[in-house]
Amino acid sequence: MGNFFVCKMIFCRFMQEIVSNIVAWYLKNARDLPWRNTRNPYSVWLSEVLLQQTRVNQGLPYYEKFIVHFPTIHHLAQASEDEVLKTWQGLGYYSRARNLHKTARIVAESLQGNFPQTPEGLQKLPGLGPYTAAAIASIAFNYPEPVLDGNVARVVSRMLDIHEAVDLPSVKKGMIEWLRGQIAYAEPGTFNQAWMELGALVCLPARPLCDSCPIASWCMARQRGTAEELPVKKAKAKVRERWFHYLHLENENAIWLVQRQAGDIWEGLWEFPMYEAASEKEVPSDWLPKLVADPQQVKISLQRRFTHLLTHQRIHASFWKLSTRPENLRLQQPIFEFPLVQEELPALHRLMDKYLKAN
Repeated sequence: MGNFFVCKMIFCRFMQEIVSNIVAWYLKNARDLPWRNTRNPYSVWLSEVLLQQTRVNQGLPYYEKFIVHFPTIHHLAQASEDEVLKTWQGLGYYSRARNLHKTARIVAESLQGNFPQTPEGLQKLPGLGPYTAAAIASIAFNYPEPVLDGNVARVVSRMLDIHEAVDLPSVKKGMIEWLRGQIAYAEPGTFNQAWMELGALVCLPARPLCDSCPIASWCMARQRGTAEELPVKKAKAKVRERWFHYLHLENENAIWLVQRQAGDIWEGLWEFPMYEAASEKEVPSDWLPKLVADPQQVKISLQRRFTHLLTHQRIHASFWKLSTRPENLRLQQPIFEFPLVQEELPALHRLMDKYLKAN
Protein backbone atom coordinates (compact mmCIF):
# COMPACT_ATOMS: atom_id res chain seq x y z
CA MET A 1 0.00 0.00 0.00
CA GLY A 2 2.94 2.31 -0.53
CA ASN A 3 1.00 4.08 -3.27
CA PHE A 4 -1.34 5.59 -0.67
CA PHE A 5 1.58 6.90 1.40
CA VAL A 6 3.14 8.56 -1.66
CA CYS A 7 -0.21 10.06 -2.69
CA LYS A 8 -0.88 11.41 0.79
CA MET A 9 2.48 13.19 0.70
CA ILE A 10 1.77 14.61 -2.78
CA PHE A 11 -1.81 15.72 -2.07
CA CYS A 12 -1.66 16.74 1.60
CA ARG A 13 -1.23 20.46 0.86
CA PHE A 14 -3.95 20.36 -1.81
CA MET A 15 -6.57 18.42 0.18
CA GLN A 16 -8.70 21.42 1.10
CA GLU A 17 -8.63 22.77 -2.45
CA ILE A 18 -9.56 19.36 -3.89
CA VAL A 19 -12.53 19.05 -1.55
CA SER A 20 -13.64 22.64 -2.19
CA ASN A 21 -13.63 22.02 -5.94
CA ILE A 22 -15.65 18.80 -5.66
CA VAL A 23 -18.22 20.33 -3.29
CA ALA A 24 -18.60 23.48 -5.42
CA TRP A 25 -19.11 21.29 -8.51
CA TYR A 26 -21.66 19.15 -6.66
CA LEU A 27 -23.71 22.08 -5.40
CA LYS A 28 -23.95 23.36 -8.96
CA ASN A 29 -24.43 20.11 -10.87
CA ALA A 30 -26.08 17.58 -8.53
CA ARG A 31 -29.24 15.86 -9.74
CA ASP A 32 -32.43 16.97 -7.99
CA LEU A 33 -33.43 13.77 -6.18
CA PRO A 34 -36.19 13.64 -3.54
CA TRP A 35 -34.07 12.07 -0.80
CA ARG A 36 -31.55 14.90 -1.14
CA ASN A 37 -34.16 17.43 0.00
CA THR A 38 -34.39 15.97 3.49
CA ARG A 39 -32.31 14.65 6.36
CA ASN A 40 -35.09 12.41 7.56
CA PRO A 41 -33.24 9.19 8.49
CA TYR A 42 -36.12 7.05 7.18
CA SER A 43 -35.97 8.68 3.72
CA VAL A 44 -32.17 8.53 3.59
CA TRP A 45 -32.09 4.89 4.70
CA LEU A 46 -34.84 3.90 2.25
CA SER A 47 -33.04 5.54 -0.68
CA GLU A 48 -29.71 3.95 0.18
CA VAL A 49 -31.18 0.45 0.45
CA LEU A 50 -33.17 0.83 -2.77
CA LEU A 51 -30.10 2.06 -4.66
CA GLN A 52 -27.82 -0.80 -3.61
CA GLN A 53 -26.80 -2.49 -6.90
CA THR A 54 -29.44 -0.36 -8.68
CA ARG A 55 -29.15 2.65 -10.97
CA VAL A 56 -30.81 5.88 -9.81
CA ASN A 57 -33.21 6.07 -12.77
CA GLN A 58 -34.38 2.53 -11.99
CA GLY A 59 -34.59 3.04 -8.21
CA LEU A 60 -36.35 6.43 -8.23
CA PRO A 61 -39.85 5.12 -9.13
CA TYR A 62 -39.54 2.50 -6.38
CA TYR A 63 -38.54 5.14 -3.83
CA GLU A 64 -41.60 7.19 -4.73
CA LYS A 65 -43.81 4.09 -4.57
CA PHE A 66 -42.47 3.10 -1.14
CA ILE A 67 -42.94 6.61 0.25
CA VAL A 68 -46.58 6.58 -0.91
CA HIS A 69 -47.31 3.06 0.41
CA PHE A 70 -45.22 3.36 3.59
CA PRO A 71 -44.75 7.07 4.47
CA THR A 72 -43.06 6.33 7.82
CA ILE A 73 -40.97 3.61 9.42
CA HIS A 74 -44.05 2.58 11.40
CA HIS A 75 -46.16 2.06 8.27
CA LEU A 76 -43.43 -0.14 6.81
CA ALA A 77 -43.04 -2.10 10.05
CA GLN A 78 -46.77 -2.81 10.21
CA ALA A 79 -46.96 -4.08 6.61
CA SER A 80 -46.87 -7.78 5.80
CA GLU A 81 -43.83 -9.26 4.09
CA ASP A 82 -45.92 -9.95 0.99
CA GLU A 83 -46.97 -6.27 0.81
CA VAL A 84 -43.32 -5.23 0.95
CA LEU A 85 -42.26 -7.79 -1.67
CA LYS A 86 -45.16 -6.76 -3.91
CA THR A 87 -44.07 -3.10 -3.72
CA TRP A 88 -40.46 -4.16 -4.41
CA GLN A 89 -41.47 -6.42 -7.30
CA GLY A 90 -39.27 -6.03 -10.38
CA LEU A 91 -36.29 -4.47 -8.58
CA GLY A 92 -34.44 -7.74 -7.98
CA TYR A 93 -32.15 -8.80 -5.12
CA TYR A 94 -35.18 -9.58 -2.93
CA SER A 95 -33.09 -10.23 0.18
CA ARG A 96 -32.78 -6.43 0.33
CA ALA A 97 -36.57 -6.15 0.60
CA ARG A 98 -36.70 -8.69 3.42
CA ASN A 99 -33.89 -6.93 5.29
CA LEU A 100 -35.68 -3.61 4.72
CA HIS A 101 -38.76 -5.04 6.39
CA LYS A 102 -36.80 -6.61 9.26
CA THR A 103 -34.97 -3.34 9.92
CA ALA A 104 -38.23 -1.38 9.90
CA ARG A 105 -39.66 -3.67 12.58
CA ILE A 106 -36.53 -3.47 14.72
CA VAL A 107 -36.37 0.35 14.53
CA ALA A 108 -40.11 0.82 15.08
CA GLU A 109 -40.57 -1.75 17.83
CA SER A 110 -37.23 -1.94 19.66
CA LEU A 111 -35.71 1.50 19.03
CA GLN A 112 -38.88 3.62 19.39
CA GLY A 113 -38.68 4.65 15.76
CA ASN A 114 -35.16 6.12 16.08
CA PHE A 115 -32.30 4.99 13.83
CA PRO A 116 -28.82 4.61 15.36
CA GLN A 117 -26.71 7.68 14.53
CA THR A 118 -23.31 6.04 14.06
CA PRO A 119 -22.04 3.66 11.36
CA GLU A 120 -21.30 1.07 14.04
CA GLY A 121 -24.86 1.21 15.36
CA LEU A 122 -26.39 1.14 11.90
CA GLN A 123 -24.36 -1.91 10.87
CA LYS A 124 -26.14 -3.91 13.56
CA LEU A 125 -29.35 -3.63 11.52
CA PRO A 126 -30.14 -6.25 8.84
CA GLY A 127 -28.69 -5.56 5.41
CA LEU A 128 -26.57 -2.53 6.32
CA GLY A 129 -22.88 -2.86 5.52
CA PRO A 130 -20.07 -0.32 5.98
CA TYR A 131 -20.89 1.68 2.84
CA THR A 132 -24.64 2.03 3.47
CA ALA A 133 -24.12 2.73 7.18
CA ALA A 134 -21.57 5.46 6.44
CA ALA A 135 -23.89 7.05 3.88
CA ILE A 136 -26.88 7.14 6.26
CA ALA A 137 -24.84 8.33 9.25
CA SER A 138 -23.16 11.13 7.29
CA ILE A 139 -26.21 12.36 5.37
CA ALA A 140 -28.84 12.04 8.10
CA PHE A 141 -26.70 12.72 11.20
CA ASN A 142 -23.64 14.59 9.90
CA TYR A 143 -21.32 11.82 11.12
CA PRO A 144 -17.79 12.27 9.66
CA GLU A 145 -17.28 8.89 8.00
CA PRO A 146 -16.45 8.59 4.26
CA VAL A 147 -18.45 6.42 1.89
CA LEU A 148 -16.73 4.00 -0.46
CA ASP A 149 -19.21 2.74 -3.03
CA GLY A 150 -18.39 1.69 -6.59
CA ASN A 151 -18.53 5.25 -7.90
CA VAL A 152 -16.20 6.62 -5.22
CA ALA A 153 -13.77 3.70 -5.58
CA ARG A 154 -13.53 4.40 -9.30
CA VAL A 155 -12.79 8.11 -8.75
CA VAL A 156 -10.18 7.44 -6.06
CA SER A 157 -8.49 4.64 -8.01
CA ARG A 158 -8.02 7.02 -10.95
CA MET A 159 -7.10 9.98 -8.76
CA LEU A 160 -4.29 7.95 -7.17
CA ASP A 161 -3.62 5.71 -10.22
CA ILE A 162 -4.14 2.53 -8.21
CA HIS A 163 -3.51 -0.63 -10.23
CA GLU A 164 -4.40 -3.09 -7.47
CA ALA A 165 -7.91 -4.59 -7.38
CA VAL A 166 -10.21 -2.09 -5.67
CA ASP A 167 -12.33 -4.88 -4.17
CA LEU A 168 -9.40 -6.22 -2.12
CA PRO A 169 -9.91 -5.45 1.60
CA SER A 170 -6.45 -3.87 1.92
CA VAL A 171 -7.11 -1.51 -1.01
CA LYS A 172 -10.55 -0.58 0.30
CA LYS A 173 -9.03 0.20 3.69
CA GLY A 174 -6.37 2.42 2.10
CA MET A 175 -8.93 4.36 0.05
CA ILE A 176 -11.18 4.91 3.08
CA GLU A 177 -8.23 6.19 5.09
CA TRP A 178 -7.32 8.57 2.26
CA LEU A 179 -10.87 9.93 2.16
CA ARG A 180 -11.05 10.11 5.94
CA GLY A 181 -8.16 12.56 5.85
CA GLN A 182 -10.28 14.98 3.77
CA ILE A 183 -13.77 14.76 5.23
CA ALA A 184 -13.05 17.43 7.85
CA TYR A 185 -12.87 20.03 5.05
CA ALA A 186 -16.61 19.82 4.27
CA GLU A 187 -19.97 18.93 5.75
CA PRO A 188 -19.87 15.08 5.82
CA GLY A 189 -23.13 14.41 3.98
CA THR A 190 -22.29 16.86 1.21
CA PHE A 191 -18.71 15.53 1.02
CA ASN A 192 -19.89 11.95 0.49
CA GLN A 193 -22.63 12.79 -1.97
CA ALA A 194 -20.22 14.96 -3.97
CA TRP A 195 -17.75 12.10 -4.43
CA MET A 196 -20.55 9.68 -5.33
CA GLU A 197 -22.11 12.10 -7.80
CA LEU A 198 -18.75 12.79 -9.45
CA GLY A 199 -18.39 9.08 -10.16
CA ALA A 200 -21.98 8.80 -11.40
CA LEU A 201 -21.93 11.78 -13.77
CA VAL A 202 -18.31 12.50 -14.76
CA CYS A 203 -15.81 9.78 -13.82
CA LEU A 204 -17.70 7.18 -15.82
CA PRO A 205 -16.66 3.51 -16.10
CA ALA A 206 -15.94 3.90 -19.83
CA ARG A 207 -14.75 7.14 -21.42
CA PRO A 208 -14.61 9.37 -18.33
CA LEU A 209 -15.47 13.02 -18.98
CA CYS A 210 -12.10 14.32 -17.80
CA ASP A 211 -12.57 17.76 -19.36
CA SER A 212 -15.60 18.31 -17.10
CA CYS A 213 -13.95 17.02 -13.92
CA PRO A 214 -13.39 19.59 -11.14
CA ILE A 215 -10.31 17.73 -9.89
CA ALA A 216 -8.78 16.72 -13.23
CA SER A 217 -5.61 18.71 -12.62
CA TRP A 218 -4.77 16.47 -9.63
CA CYS A 219 -5.73 13.15 -11.29
CA MET A 220 -2.65 10.94 -11.63
CA ALA A 221 -4.37 8.50 -14.01
CA ARG A 222 -5.25 11.34 -16.36
CA GLN A 223 -1.68 12.57 -16.31
CA ARG A 224 -0.38 9.08 -17.08
CA GLY A 225 -3.09 8.15 -19.60
CA THR A 226 -4.35 5.18 -17.58
CA ALA A 227 -7.85 6.38 -16.63
CA GLU A 228 -9.73 3.98 -18.90
CA GLU A 229 -7.74 1.02 -17.52
CA LEU A 230 -9.03 1.67 -14.01
CA PRO A 231 -10.40 0.54 -11.68
CA VAL A 232 -8.93 -2.96 -11.58
CA LYS A 233 -11.21 -5.64 -10.12
CA LYS A 234 -10.80 -9.26 -9.10
CA ALA A 235 -11.88 -11.87 -11.62
CA LYS A 236 -15.60 -12.57 -11.49
CA ALA A 237 -16.94 -15.90 -10.28
CA LYS A 238 -18.07 -18.35 -12.97
CA VAL A 239 -21.71 -17.95 -14.00
CA ARG A 240 -23.98 -20.93 -13.27
CA GLU A 241 -26.29 -21.93 -16.14
CA ARG A 242 -29.83 -23.10 -15.21
CA TRP A 243 -32.80 -24.25 -17.32
CA PHE A 244 -36.33 -23.60 -15.98
CA HIS A 245 -39.52 -24.91 -17.59
CA TYR A 246 -42.67 -23.11 -16.38
CA LEU A 247 -46.19 -24.52 -16.69
CA HIS A 248 -48.87 -21.93 -17.43
CA LEU A 249 -52.22 -23.66 -16.94
CA GLU A 250 -54.64 -22.49 -19.60
CA ASN A 251 -57.47 -20.35 -18.19
CA GLU A 252 -58.72 -16.90 -19.14
CA ASN A 253 -59.80 -15.78 -15.67
CA ALA A 254 -57.46 -17.45 -13.18
CA ILE A 255 -53.82 -18.23 -12.63
CA TRP A 256 -52.23 -21.04 -10.61
CA LEU A 257 -49.04 -20.32 -8.71
CA VAL A 258 -46.68 -21.92 -6.22
CA GLN A 259 -44.42 -20.19 -3.70
CA ARG A 260 -40.67 -20.64 -3.97
CA GLN A 261 -39.06 -22.26 -0.97
CA ALA A 262 -36.09 -21.19 1.14
CA GLY A 263 -32.53 -21.97 0.11
CA ASP A 264 -32.58 -20.73 -3.48
CA ILE A 265 -33.12 -17.57 -5.51
CA TRP A 266 -36.40 -15.65 -5.20
CA GLU A 267 -37.21 -17.15 -1.81
CA GLY A 268 -40.86 -16.62 -0.84
CA LEU A 269 -41.87 -15.19 -4.23
CA TRP A 270 -44.53 -16.71 -6.47
CA GLU A 271 -44.33 -18.35 -9.88
CA PHE A 272 -45.90 -20.97 -12.15
CA PRO A 273 -45.19 -24.61 -11.29
CA MET A 274 -41.69 -25.23 -12.60
CA TYR A 275 -39.35 -28.04 -13.52
CA GLU A 276 -35.61 -27.39 -13.50
CA ALA A 277 -33.81 -29.38 -16.19
CA ALA A 278 -30.26 -30.62 -15.85
CA SER A 279 -29.30 -29.26 -19.27
CA GLU A 280 -30.65 -27.51 -22.33
CA LYS A 281 -31.02 -30.89 -24.06
CA GLU A 282 -34.06 -31.94 -22.01
CA VAL A 283 -37.36 -31.61 -23.93
CA PRO A 284 -40.97 -31.80 -22.65
CA SER A 285 -41.22 -35.54 -23.32
CA ASP A 286 -38.33 -36.00 -20.86
CA TRP A 287 -39.78 -34.03 -17.96
CA LEU A 288 -43.54 -33.72 -18.50
CA PRO A 289 -44.30 -37.23 -17.08
CA LYS A 290 -42.65 -36.11 -13.82
CA LEU A 291 -45.14 -33.26 -13.45
CA VAL A 292 -48.41 -34.52 -14.98
CA ALA A 293 -50.38 -37.60 -14.02
CA ASP A 294 -51.39 -38.46 -17.60
CA PRO A 295 -49.13 -36.59 -20.07
CA GLN A 296 -50.75 -38.31 -23.07
CA GLN A 297 -53.95 -36.34 -22.41
CA VAL A 298 -52.19 -32.98 -22.11
CA LYS A 299 -51.66 -30.45 -24.87
CA ILE A 300 -48.51 -28.36 -24.43
CA SER A 301 -47.33 -25.38 -26.44
CA LEU A 302 -44.31 -23.13 -26.04
CA GLN A 303 -45.28 -19.50 -25.39
CA ARG A 304 -42.05 -17.64 -24.75
CA ARG A 305 -38.39 -18.06 -23.90
CA PHE A 306 -36.34 -15.62 -21.83
CA THR A 307 -32.73 -15.47 -20.70
CA HIS A 308 -32.54 -13.79 -17.29
CA LEU A 309 -29.20 -12.71 -15.79
CA LEU A 310 -28.52 -12.70 -12.07
CA THR A 311 -25.25 -11.87 -10.34
CA HIS A 312 -23.74 -15.35 -10.69
CA GLN A 313 -26.47 -17.22 -12.54
CA ARG A 314 -27.97 -17.24 -16.02
CA ILE A 315 -31.56 -18.50 -16.12
CA HIS A 316 -32.83 -19.95 -19.40
CA ALA A 317 -36.61 -19.93 -18.93
CA SER A 318 -39.19 -21.57 -21.17
CA PHE A 319 -42.88 -20.88 -20.57
CA TRP A 320 -45.30 -23.61 -21.68
CA LYS A 321 -49.09 -23.40 -21.78
CA LEU A 322 -50.84 -26.59 -20.63
CA SER A 323 -54.43 -27.73 -21.13
CA THR A 324 -54.94 -29.50 -17.80
CA ARG A 325 -56.34 -28.95 -14.32
CA PRO A 326 -54.10 -28.18 -11.34
CA GLU A 327 -55.15 -31.39 -9.57
CA ASN A 328 -53.50 -33.36 -12.38
CA LEU A 329 -50.08 -31.94 -11.52
CA ARG A 330 -47.54 -33.85 -9.43
CA LEU A 331 -45.97 -31.12 -7.30
CA GLN A 332 -43.86 -31.06 -4.16
CA GLN A 333 -45.52 -27.87 -2.86
CA PRO A 334 -49.13 -26.63 -2.66
CA ILE A 335 -50.60 -24.83 -5.66
CA PHE A 336 -52.94 -21.84 -5.27
CA GLU A 337 -55.45 -20.19 -7.56
CA PHE A 338 -55.51 -16.39 -7.98
CA PRO A 339 -57.73 -14.09 -10.06
CA LEU A 340 -55.90 -12.93 -13.16
CA VAL A 341 -55.87 -9.32 -11.91
CA GLN A 342 -52.50 -7.63 -11.36
CA GLU A 343 -53.56 -5.95 -8.11
CA GLU A 344 -54.69 -9.25 -6.58
CA LEU A 345 -51.64 -11.32 -7.45
CA PRO A 346 -49.02 -12.03 -4.76
CA ALA A 347 -45.41 -10.89 -5.08
CA LEU A 348 -43.90 -12.35 -8.25
CA HIS A 349 -40.24 -12.45 -9.19
CA ARG A 350 -39.08 -10.35 -12.14
CA LEU A 351 -39.05 -13.19 -14.65
CA MET A 352 -42.69 -14.06 -13.93
CA ASP A 353 -43.70 -10.42 -14.05
CA LYS A 354 -41.92 -10.03 -17.40
CA TYR A 355 -43.76 -13.02 -18.88
CA LEU A 356 -47.21 -11.92 -17.71
CA LYS A 357 -46.70 -8.40 -19.04
CA ALA A 358 -45.65 -9.83 -22.41
CA ASN A 359 -48.83 -11.93 -22.73
